[in-house]
Amino acid sequence: MKTKTFVLTVFVMLVVGLPLQSQTKPRARDLGVPLDGTPGEWNAITDVAGIEVGHTTLIQGEGKLAVGKGPIRTGVTAIHPRGKRVNDSVFAGWFALNGNGEMTGTTWVEESGFLEGPFMITNTHSVGIVRDAVIAWQVEHDLMYQRFSLPVVAETFDGGLNDVNGFHVKREHALAALEGAKSGAVIEGNVGGGTGMRCYQFKGGIGTSSRVLAKDQGGYTVGVLVQANFGRRDQLTIAGAPVGKELTCEKYGPCGNRPPPAREGSIIIAVATDAPLVAHQLKRLARRASLGVARTGSSSGNSSGDIFLAFSTGNPGAASSDKKAKLEMLLNSQLDPIFEATVQATEEAIINALVAAETMTGINGNTAVRLPHEELREVLRKYGRLEE
Repeated sequence: MKTKTFVLTVFVMLVVGLPLQSQTKPRARDLGVPLDGTPGEWNAITDVAGIEVGHTTLIQGEGKLAVGKGPIRTGVTAIHPRGKRVNDSVFAGWFALNGNGEMTGTTWVEESGFLEGPFMITNTHSVGIVRDAVIAWQVEHDLMYQRFSLPVVAETFDGGLNDVNGFHVKREHALAALEGAKSGAVIEGNVGGGTGMRCYQFKGGIGTSSRVLAKDQGGYTVGVLVQANFGRRDQLTIAGAPVGKELTCEKYGPCGNRPPPAREGSIIIAVATDAPLVAHQLKRLARRASLGVARTGSSSGNSSGDIFLAFSTGNPGAASSDKKAKLEMLLNSQLDPIFEATVQATEEAIINALVAAETMTGINGNTAVRLPHEELREVLRKYGRLEE
């Protein structure tokens, strides 16, 4: 596959915040995948009011790996819980299903119960530079909640396609994702932090989805965004159908350069809601994302970094340091619909990442093939799971 080199400033404009009518890629529902629950307007994490998402995507070069020169297949994704210019922390909780990965700042999230700033996702060896860029951005725009900052930055490993040891993500790339973030439709697949990722040994990357609860359940919105880089081909399950066992590596490969048994990789998940939840409830919500991952077939293997963050945009001003906070909090007995929405949206976000991703060739000619759409429909039809 021949790749193209993009001028960064132009490419960022192309991948951030496009209106819905410009979303030409099909999504899981467009292919007839039967999915439970009612999505929001964008079927994205941005259906939670105030959230903005931005991507910087870096694609350059082809051929043999030359450390420091490429090929480059990587990027950064930024999530602003209340928008890029609002300095108001959100209640948050996190959970590690399996800890072979990194999410900085989680000790303070656990201790304080708040996420103080944006949530960033990139590749494994770019966490430090992205973290430092967030601090610089907060200082420049007077958006540091305290006199110090402990940004939350997460990663998955794109070294199968990307010159990960070349450190190609720079401060300006993180700043571009932060500043380019918008509400509305979210571009999925080979973009941002997900550019060089693989999922179930197909091409993976960024995916998102949302659920809107019924009025008698509060009418709240739950949104999920994933960076999907996990799973073995034989595990992949979509809508209950054994897709990976049908679309095998032998028939629809190559499955990558990992010797058997294949490593299961990693997934980072952001769960957002406007329901008024506090920190310990959001930790419970983050745990439920595990069930959405399991619905797609993963067993979260030993080498997998499966780390999830949940936050609530409810209770604005709750982190104020100069007055008592008056909080709203759902009763624990009211959480079941939100738990269910989280599971549903996580499952769909992963499938959307697979459906949106396109075949990509990276270092040393390594190729990650896309999930073939028509063949997926045929498998779903075979098992009586296709919506036609």
